[in-house]
Amino acid sequence: MSLLFRRATACGAALSSVVLAASPAFAHHMMDGEMPATFTQGLLSGLGHPIIGPDHLAFILAAGLAVAVARLPLMLPVLFVALSCLGVGVHVAGMNLPAAEIVVGLSVLVAGGAIASGRALPVAAWAVLFAIAGLFHGYAYGESIFGAETTPIVVYLLGLAVIQSVIALGAALLLRHRAWIAGKLPRLLGGAVALVGLAALAGQV
Repeated sequence: MSLLFRRATACGAALSSVVLAASPAFAHHMMDGEMPATFTQGLLSGLGHPIIGPDHLAFILAAGLAVAVARLPLMLPVLFVALSCLGVGVHVAGMNLPAAEIVVGLSVLVAGGAIASGRALPVAAWAVLFAIAGLFHGYAYGESIFGAETTPIVVYLLGLAVIQSVIALGAALLLRHRAWIAGKLPRLLGGAVALVGLAALAGQV
C-alpha cells in the first residue's frame, strides 16, 4: 500500500512538474509564432496546440480522468471538443469573449479541484464545466489561427478535434480499466491539475 502511495505521489508530482515547466512562450503558437499558411502547417498547428499549452493539456487530461473516476458518459469529452471548435470559430469571426485566459485557468483549477476533492458531482455539473471550458479553451486556441486563410483554418480544426479526442477519450478508457483508479492516485493527479490552473491564473495577474 505504501509503495502504491509513493508511486501515486510520484505520478502526481511528475504531471505537475511537466506541465508547469512548459514554456509560456509556446502556449499559443505551434509554428514559432508564424501564422499557419498551408495545409500542413494548419494541421500541425491544430495537432500541437493543445499539447504545448500546459493549461489546455491539463484540462484535457483532467477531462479523461474525471470521466474514468466518476463514470461519466464518454460524450462529455466530445462535448468539450465540439465546443472548443466552436470557440475557435468565435475568435476567427472576430467576436470577443472577455477574460478568456482567466476562464481557461479557472476551468483547469475547478476541474482539478473537483477531482482532488473526491466528491461526486452531478453529470449536469460536469457537462456545464466541459461546455464552458470547451468554448473558452477554443477561443484561446483561435488566437494562433486568427487571420489565416480558409484551408489552414479547416485543417487546424481537424487536427484540434483529433488530438483532443485521442487524449481525453484515450485517458478515460485506459483509466477505467485500472484497479488503482479507486485509490489515492486520481486525487493526487487532480491536485496536480489544480496547481496548473492556479499557475495559469497567477500568470494573468
